[in-house]
Amino acid sequence: MEYGENKKEERMIPIIDSKRQYETIGKEAEEKVIEVMRSGQYILGTNNKMFEEEISKYIGVKYAVCLNSGTDALHLALRALRIGKGDEVITTAFTFVATTESIEIVGATPVFVDIDENTFNIDVNKIEEKITPKTKAILPVHLYGQPAQMDKIMEIAKKHNLYVIEDCCQAIGAQYKGQKVGTFGDIGCYSFYPTKNLGTMGDGGLAITNNEELKNRIIALRNHGGAIRYHHDEIGVNSRLDEIQAAILRVKLPYIDNWNKLRREHAAYYNELFKGQEGIETPKELIDTYCVYHQYTIKVKNRDTIHKMLQERGIGAMIYYPIPLHLQKVHRHLGLGEGTLLNTEKNTKLVLSLPMFAEITKQEQETVAKTVIECVKETMALA
Repeated sequence: MEYGENKKEERMIPIIDSKRQYETIGKEAEEKVIEVMRSGQYILGTNNKMFEEEISKYIGVKYAVCLNSGTDALHLALRALRIGKGDEVITTAFTFVATTESIEIVGATPVFVDIDENTFNIDVNKIEEKITPKTKAILPVHLYGQPAQMDKIMEIAKKHNLYVIEDCCQAIGAQYKGQKVGTFGDIGCYSFYPTKNLGTMGDGGLAITNNEELKNRIIALRNHGGAIRYHHDEIGVNSRLDEIQAAILRVKLPYIDNWNKLRREHAAYYNELFKGQEGIETPKELIDTYCVYHQYTIKVKNRDTIHKMLQERGIGAMIYYPIPLHLQKVHRHLGLGEGTLLNTEKNTKLVLSLPMFAEITKQEQETVAKTVIECVKETMALA
C-alpha cells in the first residue's frame, strides 16, 4: 500500500506489511527466482539442498528437511516417531489448529494442558498430572515467538520416557537460555508462511532433528513413503518445498537476526508507550528467554469492542486466537467443555495483537498506542 493515496489508506496501519520487506530483498529475490525458472529444476533441487544446510547451521542442528508447510512438519514429525492410534500427545489449546490437527490426523489424541497466563505457553507445572500410560509425547508451542520453558519440559519427558516435538512455527530464531528453540526436543517444526518472521512467498515448512534415523524417515515420508524412487515402503505424502520458495528463503535467511532484533526493539517501544496505562497489560518476557515477537499481544477487557474500534480507526489489530481449541467443534468429541482450562479460556477473551513487523516506524507505533489507549479509556468510561 502506498501511503497517501487517499484518506482511508493514509490512516491504515496493517498488522503486517509484506510489501515493505520486499523493498529490502525484492531485487535479489527476483534474480534468484529467474535463475530457478531458467534452470528447469523446480522440485527438490539445489536451492532445497543448500537451504537445508544453511538453516541447519543457523539453528544449530545436524539435519533439516524442507517441507510444504509447518502443518506438514508437525504431521510428519508425529509419523516419524510412530505416534498414532491409541496414543496421547500432551499439548496446549491456546494455539492455531494445525498443532492439534496434526495429532488427530495420525490417529492420536490431543491432551490439553492449561497455559501460564504470563507467557500464553503451556504451564509446565501442570504437565505431569496429565501423563497416562498412553502418553507418547509432549508438543509445546512457542506461541507469539515466546519460548516455552524447555528445560522443565525436557526434564519431565526424560523422567517419563516421552518424545518432545517443538512447534516453532512462530518462533524462528527465538532462544531459551541461549539455545535456539527447536533444538531441545526430538524434532522441531517450522512454518515459512508469508506472515512469519521468516516467510516465503507461498507455503513452506521445515522439520529439524539431530537424529539421522528420524531425518531419513521424514525425507521418505515427504516423498510418498519411499527413500528410493518408485520404491514405497509405507503410505507417505507429497510434501516438497518447491525450488522457487527455497530460493527466496535463502535470500531472506541472512536478514532474520536483524529482523528479529528490530521486532524486539519495536516491542520495547510499545512497552514504553503503554507504561502505566490503566487497563492495558503488555507482554511479559521471562528471564533467560529471547522472544522474537511474531506477535505483540496485549491484554484488554472489552477486547471485542476495542478490536472493532481499532479496525474502524485504521489499526490492523488481530485476535490470535478467539476460541480455544478444546471448545472448537473439531475437538468436540474429546468431551471438554467450558471451565476445563481456566487460564486458556480467560485469556482468549483478552488477547489482542497489534501491528508488528520489522519495518514498522516509531510514528506508526505511536499512532497505534495512542489509538489503543483512547479506545480503552472510552470503553472504561462506558462501563
